[in-house]
Order: sequence, then C-alpha cells, then structure tokens
Amino acid sequence: MMLGHAETADEQDSERLPRNLTKVQELVYELKVEQVMTRDVITCPSDATMAELKELLRVNHVSGVPIIEDGRMIGMISVENLIRALEQGESQARVRDKMTQRVQAVRADDTLAGAVALFARYRYGRFPVLDADGQLVGIITQGDIVRGLLRQFETLWHSEEIRRYRASHIFEDIESEQTTLILRYRVLPRDFVRGGEASSKVKRALDRLGAHPQTIRRISVATYEAETNIMIHTEGGQIIVEARPEEIRVIAVDEGPGIADVEQAMQPGFSTAPDWIRELGFGAGMGLSNIRSCTDRMSLTSTVGAGTRLEMIFDLTQGGH
Repeated sequence: MMLGHAETADEQDSERLPRNLTKVQELVYELKVEQVMTRDVITCPSDATMAELKELLRVNHVSGVPIIEDGRMIGMISVENLIRALEQGESQARVRDKMTQRVQAVRADDTLAGAVALFARYRYGRFPVLDADGQLVGIITQGDIVRGLLRQFETLWHSEEIRRYRASHIFEDIESEQTTLILRYRVLPRDFVRGGEASSKVKRALDRLGAHPQTIRRISVATYEAETNIMIHTEGGQIIVEARPEEIRVIAVDEGPGIADVEQAMQPGFSTAPDWIRELGFGAGMGLSNIRSCTDRMSLTSTVGAGTRLEMIFDLTQGGH
C-alpha cells in the first residue's frame, strides 16, 4: 500500500495565499485537520466479507471505511467498491481483495487548506487522517470541514459578543466620578490614499464600545468631513475622540494656516479648495454645513497662521438620536 498526505498540497496552497482573505479563507489556512476531523473512526477488519461490510455501512450510516489489519490501516473501501462486488455476485469476497490499496491520506497537523485541495483534486468522499507515526487517528469528510468551520464561527461570534458586551459596559464597570476614554488619530496633509482612515477607526471603536448605531452614523459622517477638511486645507492635524458616559466629543485640530473668516467658512458651498482638489471630488464647501447638521453642538475657532480647532459634541442621554 502507498500512503500519501496533504503536506505537499498544503505547501502549494500557502504559496497561492490571497492578499485579501475572507474570514472563511483565513480559518481554512489557520485550522488544522485534527480540529475538525472525526476521531471516533469506524473501521473494518481485512478478513470481513463484502456482505458484512454492507451491514457495517448500513448500521453506521457511512459510505466508506478504513481497512485494518494487525492494528494498522492497509487500505480504504467505499460503497462504490461494495456495489461493484455485489453486482458481480461476490458478497462473500474478502474486503482485502476489493479495497483500494493506494490510499491518499492527510496528516492531523496539516491545515484545512491542504485537505480542501485534495478534495478538489481527487473528488473522494473522505480521507483517513494519520499522525506523525503513520497511525490512523481520524477521518475527514467535506461535511466535517463545513461543520468545523461553523463551530469556529459560532465560537468567534460568542467571543465577539462577550467582548462587545464588556466594552459597552466599560463605563458602568469603572467606579469613578468622572471617566473619559480618549482616542487620537493623526491626519496627514493631502494624503488621499489613507484619507478616511481616521473616521473609519473611530466608527470601529465606537461600534466595539456598543454605541447606538444612529449615533455612530452621525459621528462617522461628521468625523469624515472634519478629517477631509484637515487633509485638504491644512498642514496636517489630529482627530481626538473623548468618550464619556453622557456624551462623545470629537475634536479636530490642525496646524494651520487657519481660517480668515469663520462665519463665511460656515456658509454652505463656500470653499477655498483649488481646482485640482475639486477635480478629485473634494472641496465642495459642504463639510462644515454637514458637520453642523450631524452634531448636537459644535464650535469652531481659528487663528490665521496658527490653526483651527473644531469641537463636535454628540449627546448620549437622548437615546442615541
């Protein structure tokens, strides 16, 4: 008998690892075969008859089993082998004479990516699983892989729920007269490649803290507009988020050049952005107006030659609306 394992396929798949993995792909490359395989393996002795094999498959609701002789696996036999033998009237033939001796196996410590590649390559219904010493320790089917991934997703979901619960109750769990969580994000000038990253991180952080979805949407829009203004019109700055039990305050500060006329800057459509900025789809002059419509309160102060400070306040005592 010749035994192979999924190590070669595993190594080949790792070379083709996608740059952007989905969660399923990530798990396929992280999980090991031993984490999803069936450990309670139904086997058949090599001297059993095909009639006895038929009963074994029927009772256990399986379509194939490893063949064991002197404590070691020597082959595999499937329901297809059984059907061919019965059609030829060989119900009393020994399974050792009808089994597949050239067996493709997987290693318990292989990743699921290797096993998936073998299922795609050979179209088999199952593969025996061997340990480092070549001993049979399990069997894996495509159903095992699906169930294993679903179990892992359930575990991750519960972990995420627990983490989010703990985060959303962070203020309740800290006994303090005044508790503030402060987040800081740097915004670089004219960095259109990473533009919007700060507001995305703010959104993700507030979601993990359990903020109301509508509050998160308002803060995300206002923060994005403030971040864009810093990126387009200034020499860089920061987005600072101060989260308290009763309110969330987002502060956008920049390093100049400052705004000459704050009242004029607040008018919808007013913009000092150059034409090349407008051609990129920015600088329409609606940023501050949009911010004002999203916030419960806002203030804007600026000094020419020094910089600008924009404070956006979101009240959490009104149900997040």
